[in-house]
Amino acid sequence: MNQNKLFQNTRLRLALWYAIVMALILSLCGFGVYEAISHAHWMTLDRELESVAGTLHDTIELKLQQPGNLEPVIQQLLPDICVIGKSCTPEKSSSKRHILNAISQGYYYVRFFDNSGQLIAIAGTEQQELPSVFNPKSWQTLTDNKGNLYHQISFVLHTQDNRNWGYIQVGRSLKDFSEYLDAVKLILALGLPIAMVLIAIASWWLAGLAMQPIYQSYRQIQQFTADAAHELRTPLAATGATVESALLMPQLDETEAREILQTILRQNQRLTTLVADLLLLARLDRQSLKTRQEICCLNEIVSDLIEEFAAMALAAKITLTSSIRVHQPLNVVGNSEQLYRLISNLIVNGIQYTPAGGMVTVILDRSDNYAVIQVEDTGIGIPQQELSRVFNRFYRVMSDRSRSTGGSGLGLAIAQAIVQAHNGSLNVQSKLDKGSIFTIKLPFYPAPPSRNWLSAFTKT
Repeated sequence: MNQNKLFQNTRLRLALWYAIVMALILSLCGFGVYEAISHAHWMTLDRELESVAGTLHDTIELKLQQPGNLEPVIQQLLPDICVIGKSCTPEKSSSKRHILNAISQGYYYVRFFDNSGQLIAIAGTEQQELPSVFNPKSWQTLTDNKGNLYHQISFVLHTQDNRNWGYIQVGRSLKDFSEYLDAVKLILALGLPIAMVLIAIASWWLAGLAMQPIYQSYRQIQQFTADAAHELRTPLAATGATVESALLMPQLDETEAREILQTILRQNQRLTTLVADLLLLARLDRQSLKTRQEICCLNEIVSDLIEEFAAMALAAKITLTSSIRVHQPLNVVGNSEQLYRLISNLIVNGIQYTPAGGMVTVILDRSDNYAVIQVEDTGIGIPQQELSRVFNRFYRVMSDRSRSTGGSGLGLAIAQAIVQAHNGSLNVQSKLDKGSIFTIKLPFYPAPPSRNWLSAFTKT
């Protein structure tokens, strides 16, 4: 229960960190998007304003004759112009479309100043709240008394004889521009919380996926610890019970003492074998086992093991045979002791799980660049749903941990580790009550290596 709580808390922390990081990234991206949109619109606005102002400036400048004097033709170009100090009655504009019509149809305004900077006339959008004092800067962004923004550009006007007439300012209200940016801000402000909710859900799911291998590994460690404790406790309990029963006897004759010592010796050997297997697995897992590599002939290894386990198979009333299907020696580079252990574990496994009268056959063959060793038996087989677990440590086909088959359940795990250390593969095919076939593939060298190459290899 505490472990589950620990993993849930860890998952929550991972999800929170992921969500926080994504929130920062999205916030920066949102700010960047807003700045990009704002900059793009400012550039478009400047180009539009410069185009309108330039056209207006060039058109009006051709009509000017006296400095500070508005010619009547200007009123035709700007029907809504209002001269400061006079009654303003704008005339109706012509229906003919022209770029100057933007002054009376949009957010634009025009202001004329004389050479002294005195405001002479205005036209276009109502902007009485803007300061009437002339500012010589070319580009300006102004705010009126009501907080409305305006953007404007200023040009010098000349008469037809190239005298300074005064100044013209063309600007536009930024109301539509501000409304658009406010809409973008609102979308980003509403979109970010929604995105964060989705990210939080995704973070929780991704954290769960990330924690699954760790949780499974932790469960495997727990299971391994429990299995190892069980395997170690059994011989220890048997040894302790034997010693206690011996101590309760008033006296022991030589025969009883010898039987007790033999029992203790068997349990001690069992413990020693189990500990040795666990240490071998640990070293193979770390891939730090320093062993001398050599050229190993699989033909010899298989023949030796068939001869070695013949007595064991005979005692179990099982036929143990070999089938060597290659005419030349199959050599692999590896550790001979480990290869003996690899094949012997599979043979012992086949004998243990094959009923009396069955067969265990060791086949040696080749395929492409691999030596193939198959250990076939006619035993009890393995259920299909259990095939993925047969190489787990302490796994037994008989889940009740019956001692009828012997062993600690580490044989196949050790075999798998040895095969991986030799860059090979090990797989199993099985049918329930029909038998199993364990197939080993190891890379081999078809031709004997040179003496120099062999000496160099054995030094590594």
